[in-house]
Amino acid sequence: MNSQTTAVQRIKDFAHGLGFDFCGVTTAEAPERADYFRNWLGDGKHGSMQWLEKNAAKRVNPLEVLPGAKSIIVVGLNYGDDDLAAQIVGGQKPPVTGQIARYARGVDYHDIMWGKLRGFEEFISGQFAAETLSYVDTGPVLERDLAARAGIGWQGKSTMLISPTLGTYFFIGELLTTLELEPDAPQKDRCGTCSRCISACPTGAITAPYQMDARLCISYQTIENKGVIPEGLRSLMGDRIYGCDDCLAACPWNRFARASQEAQFAGNEWTRRPSLRKLLALGEEDFRTLYRASPVKRIKRRGLLRNVCVALGNTGTQDDLPALKKALEDPEPLVKEHALWAIHQIQQRPLLTQ
Repeated sequence: MNSQTTAVQRIKDFAHGLGFDFCGVTTAEAPERADYFRNWLGDGKHGSMQWLEKNAAKRVNPLEVLPGAKSIIVVGLNYGDDDLAAQIVGGQKPPVTGQIARYARGVDYHDIMWGKLRGFEEFISGQFAAETLSYVDTGPVLERDLAARAGIGWQGKSTMLISPTLGTYFFIGELLTTLELEPDAPQKDRCGTCSRCISACPTGAITAPYQMDARLCISYQTIENKGVIPEGLRSLMGDRIYGCDDCLAACPWNRFARASQEAQFAGNEWTRRPSLRKLLALGEEDFRTLYRASPVKRIKRRGLLRNVCVALGNTGTQDDLPALKKALEDPEPLVKEHALWAIHQIQQRPLLTQ
């Protein structure tokens, strides 16, 4: 066993000791899909996510992120929960509750991943005298491309990363280093003729295999869009109030998914099927208290209540009208506008369907 192999194995063993489910290594070369990323930006499919444009040059060249980088170590952390087997895309769901994407039900994954990555950085810099720089979807790197090249999984037709051992429910982080390591072999694409993720997307955001228009994606609209949700998309959002799991849940590779061992991902009543009426009654202080450790805090109270109004417009009944009418008095114009739309949606539906 040569010294490089020994270093790689020591690094992977340490990563697993930190609790990561995966660890792979790739080079610091430019991602193979760099041209696709540039064209995607040029077509405006990133919507209002201007930070993607701002650091576009760095995203396609890791050496601009960490000069002298020779390797990129990619780690993965399972966030699956115990309702994996019960989820049925398009199936019956409890009324007047909201759906929050599985990844956002527990403590903010950035905090959990960062805690582990800081220990990882200290290990590599201390043991190998190398420079390191790590990110958890916050830095200018094309992390899914790098993860696929490091053998963590492959990018499916939904553009999401798929693991043959955990399916689609895992976070990824990357650590750039000046340490030269033997890279892992990338995994081959195993989607075959399957197109379930494309069929499952409620808004047609997966415009073709491996092609995503973020502007149509429910995750983008409920999280990244800070303004008015286009009326043409509102009725397609169903009861989703933060993100969307439909393309992930449709993937047949999730037969291998399992519940995470990380207790902080478990969530609570405010993240696992929360009552839409209770959410609509939240004041600013209540929102900050309930979601201070959650990814949901990103969209602020006005964003969450905007999404809640849309969900009530799609799934609510006459019984929800008093709460929505009260929301018309909310100090946030964004909330009032979507509450008015929701009231109209409920009032125009035949009573027999409510």
